[in-house]
Amino acid sequence: MIRAAAYCRVSTDKEDQAGSFASQQRYFEAFISRQPDWALYRIYADEGVTGTSTKRRAAFNRMMADARAGRFSLLLTKEVSRFSRNILDTVAYTRELKQLGVGVLFLSDGIDTRDADAELRLSIMGSIAQEESRRTSARVKWGQTRRMEQGVVFGRSLLGYTVRDGVLTVEPEGAAVVRRIFRQYGEEKKSTGEIARGLEAAGCRTSRGGASWSGSHIVKILRNEKYVGDLIQKKSITPDYLSHAKKYNHGEEEKIILRDHHEAIVSRTLWETVQRELERRRRRGGAGAGAGAGHPFSGRLRCGQCGSALVPRQKRRKDGSLYRRWVCGRTVCGGKHTCSIGWGLPEAAAWFMLRQAVESLVFDWDAAVQAAAGAVTAAMESGGAEDAERRREQAEKLRRKRLRALDAFLEGAITQAELRGLTEQYDGRLARLQAQPAAAAGLQEAAERLRAALRRESGRGDAFYRTLLDGMEIRPDGTAALRLQGIPQEWVFTVKGPV
Repeated sequence: MIRAAAYCRVSTDKEDQAGSFASQQRYFEAFISRQPDWALYRIYADEGVTGTSTKRRAAFNRMMADARAGRFSLLLTKEVSRFSRNILDTVAYTRELKQLGVGVLFLSDGIDTRDADAELRLSIMGSIAQEESRRTSARVKWGQTRRMEQGVVFGRSLLGYTVRDGVLTVEPEGAAVVRRIFRQYGEEKKSTGEIARGLEAAGCRTSRGGASWSGSHIVKILRNEKYVGDLIQKKSITPDYLSHAKKYNHGEEEKIILRDHHEAIVSRTLWETVQRELERRRRRGGAGAGAGAGHPFSGRLRCGQCGSALVPRQKRRKDGSLYRRWVCGRTVCGGKHTCSIGWGLPEAAAWFMLRQAVESLVFDWDAAVQAAAGAVTAAMESGGAEDAERRREQAEKLRRKRLRALDAFLEGAITQAELRGLTEQYDGRLARLQAQPAAAAGLQEAAERLRAALRRESGRGDAFYRTLLDGMEIRPDGTAALRLQGIPQEWVFTVKGPV
């Protein structure tokens, strides 16, 4: 008895296609029931999803998992374009299924992957399906661009506006919140964190009905041109019709900008005032400006819980002296509930950690170099091609994260200080990743250069320490980790008791 399964897909979830979806299911049930030595295992059906990528097709992925588990030995599908419009996916998955002992029947195309010439015929049909998908994508994209030029809005509703049939309409309750945000920032000069906390205290709701506000959320609203009546479309684009992955439009395609497109919520005068204020604060250095751009810790400290940059906060003791500590930037902007780190790093403790790490290199340098070189050599000997591939994948992930951080800054979702912290974090991790296969001799040379620098510096002022510090991270368990530039070693200090 052959256990047969079937896979079907409709490319849209519109009402007129819902019948096609049910029709395909009935067709496969009837077809399998007519075969005397076949038994229906299951029908897998994806409704309202694209055929150019398998990533978001839950039923398809479930079908592949069952095939790998040996739950059926024959798969039926109507035609190649229903299976996949990506030729690489089509060939790769049918080849894998064949290796698993699962044949695939493309009924309308007359292809049985168990036949000798099946892969050639499948490649031809798959190429045709992929080309049709490309043409369809180009037609849809062209049509959307023309509609954008005509002022049709693509996107969902936002705070203060509803989007219906491509038209923006002011929503009074949300519009009042938007005006409050612009007024408090542009006229009252409140910080984004203060505005966020005030909105939460007043019970104001976000565009999605949530009660939680953050400073980055406020910045995003302040930078949104829709509130002054303008419309910019194509801020993000989908360059690859196969992957459907969106990316920020850095000029690859011309943006569509329409001035005075719809009813404004704030006046252009207030809008321009707010944009100048945003730029002024950005130039000042964002949330971390109080520490000064030249401070050794500026942009070098981060939260190990959420990844945000740490920012300085200070208060005066009863004896008149100042006490400074570095705390999670997310909690400063959005409140304590936005990150559970629960503690800040006293600046005195940070200085102690940095000096201890540097002095340990001076007094026990040879041992540190020998241990580090040994670790690198061991990693080289045990790594091989598999380790190199792992490093390549990790490096690519870090580069993508760096680009996403830049996109978030350009969209106004994070501050310049947060961008700097994230960029340095990713660059540091990338540099350490790329340094792993370096020869021990190269490490020795770098170590000797740093050692010479240490001996030359007698005063060891702030600028000197800044050149040495790679980064610090505070962790939920009350410890803080420190790294120095060019040294594959991490120093961990216990700063506070159990939390």
